[in-house]
Amino acid sequence: MFQPNLMEPGSLHPLEMGQNTSESDVPRIREDEFDSATKSGSENHEGGASGEDQDPRPKKKRYHRHTQHQIQEMEAFFKECPHPDDKQRKELSRELGLEPLQVKFWFQNKRTQMKTQHERHENTQLRAENEKLRADNMRYREALSNASCPNCGGPTAIGEMSFDEHHLRLENARLREEIDRISAIAAKYVGKPVVNYSNISPSLPPRPLELGVGAAFGGQPGIGVDMYGAGDLLRSISGPTEADKPIIIELAVAAMEELIGMAQMGEPLWLTTLDGTSTMLNEDEYIRSFPRGIGPKPTGFKCEASRETAVVIMNHVNLVEILMDVNQWSTVFSGIVSRAMTLEVLSTGVAGNYNGALQVMTAELQLPTPLVPTRESYFVRYCKQHADGTWAVVDVSLDNLRPSPSARCRRRPSGCLIQEMPNGYSKVTWVEHVEVDDRGVHNLYKQLVSSGHAFGAKRWVATLDRQCERLASAMATNIPTVDVGVITNQEGRKSMMKLAERMVISFCAGVSASTAHTWTTLSGTGADDVRVMTRKSVDDPGRPPGIVLSAATSFWLPVPPKRVFDFLRDENSRNEWDILSNGGVVQEMAHIANGRDTGNCVSLLRVNSANSSQSNMLILQESCTDTTGCFVIYAPVDIVAMNVVLNGGDPDYVALLPSGFAILPDGTTTHGSGIGETGPSGSLLTVAFQILVDSVPTAKLSLGSVATVNNLIACTVERIKASLSPESA
Repeated sequence: MFQPNLMEPGSLHPLEMGQNTSESDVPRIREDEFDSATKSGSENHEGGASGEDQDPRPKKKRYHRHTQHQIQEMEAFFKECPHPDDKQRKELSRELGLEPLQVKFWFQNKRTQMKTQHERHENTQLRAENEKLRADNMRYREALSNASCPNCGGPTAIGEMSFDEHHLRLENARLREEIDRISAIAAKYVGKPVVNYSNISPSLPPRPLELGVGAAFGGQPGIGVDMYGAGDLLRSISGPTEADKPIIIELAVAAMEELIGMAQMGEPLWLTTLDGTSTMLNEDEYIRSFPRGIGPKPTGFKCEASRETAVVIMNHVNLVEILMDVNQWSTVFSGIVSRAMTLEVLSTGVAGNYNGALQVMTAELQLPTPLVPTRESYFVRYCKQHADGTWAVVDVSLDNLRPSPSARCRRRPSGCLIQEMPNGYSKVTWVEHVEVDDRGVHNLYKQLVSSGHAFGAKRWVATLDRQCERLASAMATNIPTVDVGVITNQEGRKSMMKLAERMVISFCAGVSASTAHTWTTLSGTGADDVRVMTRKSVDDPGRPPGIVLSAATSFWLPVPPKRVFDFLRDENSRNEWDILSNGGVVQEMAHIANGRDTGNCVSLLRVNSANSSQSNMLILQESCTDTTGCFVIYAPVDIVAMNVVLNGGDPDYVALLPSGFAILPDGTTTHGSGIGETGPSGSLLTVAFQILVDSVPTAKLSLGSVATVNNLIACTVERIKASLSPESA
């Protein structure tokens, strides 16, 4: 049996995989170390008098000008994230040689400055529009005063109007309604003519994207390429031009109308499949119902359209906030969204909420496997509250504004309607409608992708439902104490769930075929298509420093996903596949339930080693399941660090290298392709490991390390296949 040497440099020692960063290593800044006179002017000056100077004579205050490099770096970061959290400010201060409070004050002043400039610009635009409306009003008054009867040619009597005048009044009312509607979206762009978008380069395919990184919800690290410091892609993307913005606004309004129609219509637009378990879009009826769109389907692209409805445990206001905040959206849907970024906010909304909010975004959508290419989109997101109280959020691609022959996916109007329900619940109707070139999908996943379940509305809604339950669990206060191991300390629960959330985000972002990754396929491995890649971890308190080797493989199992999930998450069967536990007994020490399904749980496991000379280790694990997929994700953690977390301490400085499993249905189920099916359907299992092979970031990767990780994943796969084969059932 393969037994890696856990104690040698570059080996797979569990505690080395999850090194602890002690609290003494965390920089601490006391507020009294700053002068109360510190301030920042419009030119980014900061300074103050020293509190140690006891000379009663008044002295001139000292001002410290930031260097040009510091200003440029903070300006660039501000464009991506105007509201950095504590961790991001600490990282910026460390990189730029500033104190965290200096960074905080600079961003406060910058936000104030931008708000003032924006308000001044809006006032100018509104004054100009007011003058235009006043001139139109005078023109209409003059037309009324000179109106004549079409029959006799005499002056029109009071209370009467000619046909032309009636037409003018109707047209004026229509124009005013259009102006009010557009003003609710973006006050600085009003009265623009409606554009036929099918005439905007319809034969040209969409534009390729280089996506940035969204910081995660709740102060977690960013998602995507910036996880390992490669954030230059962010700065290579430019927002829309001034000429594009009126077109974008009109397109967003038209997309909103289309989304509502697609969410509410039945047959013949949506047809029920023969087995009665799902619906499919009638493309001919769609073209007849919505002729004004983003142009015909590009040659070689396939249409994927789906609709799903569910009631979730979250109020409509919070749901809208999650969808309109790119950081929260990326975190809640981390299993689907590998990277996302807001390029420009055209409107923040009116009346103090997101009604009328409009923003241009990029996103990369993923399936948790290296065998399915990610889908990149450049789109506008528009949020609106309708007269019946229903909220709607719609996305539509802007690729035709910047065409490129290499893009492979574009989004027709897609999004959701959110209806308020009693007791803090919401009814969500989700529509997902894309056109995609899926020729790069591996044969193993073709059935799942072509069925529409890989990226369809059902997966979005199921993920949202599960995450709403998870959030409700994190906020729960009436925790029963009868069960052994249940964490009842409120602060400890929050810290542990925040740490588990970061672990899940890191795993999902590192296992897909993202354009930010460069996978290398190994041959002759003993497992199917093992792919590896290396990353350098430097100055990240959430990861151990050094060279990290990632390895992943995906394969088919002839058993339902539910059975695979239950086997992998059960601590009693862990020693059947977990080589790193080295034959030790695995015991659950603590857990936090995350939803109705008992499989949704955050656990802290102890591995009691059979070898008394080896210290016991802890494993943090999160298992989650819904009707479209399952995850079992874990990482070795330091005992001292976890004690801090369980007492409510900051989890951001606990080093993690997550490994785990993503379990998907194979798409061949005859009754809905669900996780809970007990029929003869199979499972698609992705196994992924992250191993610290050298604690020196500048070291070179050895072939021995690659061979060790390769053997680890190959042996794990063989053990899982042996344990889950039909003969072993």
